[in-house]
Parts: sequence; C-alpha cells; structure tokens
Amino acid sequence: MTTPIVLAWPLQSGLEAATRTLFDLGDQSSADFLRPAGEAALVSPDSVSWCVFKNPLSLFIGGVAGVIMELAEPRVRTGVWEHTTFRVDPIRRLRRTGLAAMVTIYGARGKAEAMIARVRRMHDGVAGSTPAGKSYRANDPELLNWVQGTAAYGFLQAYHAYVRPLSDLERDRYYAEGTLAASLYGASASTSQAALELRFKAMSNRLERSDSCLSSWRSCVQRLFCHCR
Repeated sequence: MTTPIVLAWPLQSGLEAATRTLFDLGDQSSADFLRPAGEAALVSPDSVSWCVFKNPLSLFIGGVAGVIMELAEPRVRTGVWEHTTFRVDPIRRLRRTGLAAMVTIYGARGKAEAMIARVRRMHDGVAGSTPAGKSYRANDPELLNWVQGTAAYGFLQAYHAYVRPLSDLERDRYYAEGTLAASLYGASASTSQAALELRFKAMSNRLERSDSCLSSWRSCVQRLFCHCR
C-alpha cells in the first residue's frame, strides 16, 4: 500500500489557499445541491467517488494533473485553446469545470442531467483542425473517452497519494461508478484500472508535448498562489 505524502506546512498552506480560491463559486448560487429535496444523485452516497471528490486539496492536485494529461492530446488541446477562455482566463475556466464535476457527482440527478445536456449542446458546435491538419470535434467519442479517463485518473491518483491509499478493488469500483455520467456526456468509461491503462496505452503514440500548454499552467498556478497571499 502507498503511504500518503505529508506536505511541508508552507506548501500545504499555500495549496489549501489556492484550492479555496479555485473552488470559490462566487455568484454561482444556482448550484443548490439540496434541491430538489430527496432526489438521488447520479452516484450513490456510499460510493468511492463521493469520498474522492469531497477532499478539495486532492481534487485541486488531481484536476491539474488530469488537465495536463488531457491537453497532451493535440486535438483536445487545439479545441480548448480555440474555443474556450482557458488561455486568457484559466482560473474562471477551471472554476466552471470544477463546478460541473461537483454537480455531476453530488447534484440531484435531474440537475446533473440538465447540466450535462447543456454541455453537450455547446460541444456540438466545436470543431476545427489542429496546426498539423488533423480534424477534431468536441463530441468525438474517442476524445470524450480520453478527457473522461484522464480526469478520472487524476482525481483518483491524487486522493490515493495524498489522502488515503485505495485498494485495487476500491480503484476498480471508482472507475465503474463513472459509467452512467460518462454515457450522458457521450463517453464510454473504463470500468477498471486495467481497462484504463489499456486505453492510455492505445493513445500514447498520439500524445505531444506542448511548451505553450506548460507555460500557461505555470502562469495559472502562479496566479492562484499570488491571489491567495
């Protein structure tokens, strides 16, 4: 079993402050997780997912890791660069993405389904070509599978490393719990650690380093930490 890493106080304090900044929803008061009263979420309260997503510090670390992996796919990266505010306002973009993740896991099923349907409608109009001439569509199942898989992996690995080690059974259960939400987004979730590793291996020869992506991430993290001082 992996022993959780204990961070030095200045680093942990800075990360906690950055996390609070990132998950400050501001005036997004429409995200009421208690209504409609009594309506079940997409994922059960006794799930591994509810444990993983309730820790804001590992969620921040895992979210950053997941997006770095996600953007290594050039078609995904080009779509994000050309059709979102990520380059000019990454913090706002990450807040919206974080809110979507929270609604997907904890929100009433009806609200989660409505939100996901809106996301899919927005994605319908997102298409283009990479600088290398490869075409892409935001709702391409292959790309959706990649984004879903990298996000799920990032969140789980961060929780496993920094909060509590998870057994192989718990890890497989966590991935299987994402099946319903993934299908609503138009993706097909890997239902085990082994299945996800095979998916990553199949995509590995398509991934590319992006200096501009890494530079944007450094700037984003610096802005988060500076904002917290």
